[in-house]
Amino acid sequence: MTVKNTVKASEKKQRITIRFAGDSGDGIQLSGGQFTNTTALFGNDLSTLPDFPAEIRAPAGTLFGVSGFQIQFSSTDVHTPGDEFDVLIAMNPAALKVNLKQLKQNGIIIVNKDAFSVRNLKLADYDQNPLEDRSLDGYQVFDVPITSLTRETLVDTSLSAKEKDRCKNFFALGIAYWMFTRPLDTTLRWIETKFKSKPDLVEANSLALNAGYGYALSTEIFTTSYHIEQAKVEPGIYRNITGNEAIVIGLITAAKKAGMELFLGGYPITPASDILHYMSRYRNYDVKTFQAEDEIAGIGAALGASFAGALGVTASSGPGIALKSEFLGYAVMTELPLVVINIQRGGPSTGLPTKTEQSDLLQAVYGRNGEAPIPVVAAQSPADCFNAAFEAAKIALKFTTPVLLLSDGYIANGAEPWRIPDPDNIPEIKIQYAESNGEYKPYLRNPDTLSRIMSLPGTAGNEHRLGGLEKEDISGNVSYDADNHDKMVRLRAEKISKINTLVSSPVLDGESKGDVLIISWGSTFGTIKNAVEKIRENGNSVSWYHMRWINPLPPNLSEFIHNFKHVLVPEINLGQLIKIIRSEYLVDAKPFNLVRGLPFSTRDIINAYYSITGK
Repeated sequence: MTVKNTVKASEKKQRITIRFAGDSGDGIQLSGGQFTNTTALFGNDLSTLPDFPAEIRAPAGTLFGVSGFQIQFSSTDVHTPGDEFDVLIAMNPAALKVNLKQLKQNGIIIVNKDAFSVRNLKLADYDQNPLEDRSLDGYQVFDVPITSLTRETLVDTSLSAKEKDRCKNFFALGIAYWMFTRPLDTTLRWIETKFKSKPDLVEANSLALNAGYGYALSTEIFTTSYHIEQAKVEPGIYRNITGNEAIVIGLITAAKKAGMELFLGGYPITPASDILHYMSRYRNYDVKTFQAEDEIAGIGAALGASFAGALGVTASSGPGIALKSEFLGYAVMTELPLVVINIQRGGPSTGLPTKTEQSDLLQAVYGRNGEAPIPVVAAQSPADCFNAAFEAAKIALKFTTPVLLLSDGYIANGAEPWRIPDPDNIPEIKIQYAESNGEYKPYLRNPDTLSRIMSLPGTAGNEHRLGGLEKEDISGNVSYDADNHDKMVRLRAEKISKINTLVSSPVLDGESKGDVLIISWGSTFGTIKNAVEKIRENGNSVSWYHMRWINPLPPNLSEFIHNFKHVLVPEINLGQLIKIIRSEYLVDAKPFNLVRGLPFSTRDIINAYYSITGK
């Protein structure tokens, strides 16, 4: 590899969005993850969008096998991974074709020129080579022979030709690190740790990373690097965190604050599997994980752990939650604490396992036989998953009820900086258990919460039975009395409504009356925040209310929802929250729905706003 020194310019930018794209075997998620970790340690605010192909082993070079990783990073607040990107790093023609439509005009394209073979061009449905037919004239194109340069760099290593080619993602990452003034140290240390048992891979990947950086620094084709200042953030200790990681840490924290063991019973399912994987790493924190033979066994084991005095947790996605529904009803009847996590994905049936959606809201609120109310809380971002998980566990324990925590694939796999809270500032979760007195009444209730006063197994004199048949008030005996059934149904519903006494209602963002109120929930938070800011920058008025608890509904919403001419409810489904809003508040709310397996863009929400206002 022959290069020569050139004079390089450096340009300051406030924010940049990059998209890494290629085949599943190109290490795209690894490259994006390493760029993210380095950027977080550098001090930029950021948000990411890993975009996995639906096919696990899609044929290399095909359009449906493209893997993507998008990151927006900035010296100011970042709420989304970006609508369009400034830079596309495409490892083959398919990656270029799939992602080009989202690249900004005059955006930067870095392509692996070696991958633009006749075969790969045909697989990507290109009739001509886009690097030669002037179809990319509106962009800054850097066609780099990444594969051959990587092979040249590793010519003296002991790796096979195939193993050398696998290092090309680190060569491309080195180019990106130079272009955006990122240090190499974090990734070099990661390589040493990851491949410590294989010194030849440590050497090869480190060489490829340094070679990519050196190539961009020395070659004439790259003349400008970009510098993004550190973000001004609240002082504290931060770490980069995904939504699934934050859920795990939130649950462990809740168990510790309650003085309990934590038990997770589950079954692998995309995109919830990482919760089981992450949780299993924390055995030294009184955590037990159980990979059951199916979804039903997973929730059954978790419910048994709750009965025994642990914090029981189970995690799944929509299809798995459907299988758990009978045990969910059992948990409602027995009034045992349980945290049930639904990382939503595209449906129905197997649907789109690697894509995001908000289509399980009605399943969460109503998806059981009989009158079986369950509290439903929704996380709004990866870092917020810590708070949502902690709150879900606190409510489950305080109110002796199963709680459904909703996340989705976008939040679960996405990452952002998280300010680690001081453990001493997190309140204790105090649990009341019945004492040994020989007169234990299983359905005697706490007057403030209507929660059942539980007794730990083995407490002398407190032997009792629990089961799925209707219970007699106080005694817990099986009862078929009509009036008793009506009373118990109402008590269980009233208990859920009392959760509002322990959780805070969201604060309305904007005026309490006006032209347009946007009501949202879950992962749409960041996009709608961006859209609301831009709408206001254009001189228009809009108020915004982002819901955290869907059941029970927040009491303050009724105070102002009727004060607006238009109510807009954007959801990544065909209209689920809006059904609840219309039914509960009798307002003519307008839906905005797209179900593409992708998050909303800021422009989507702005256009929806203008469509109902006519402006």
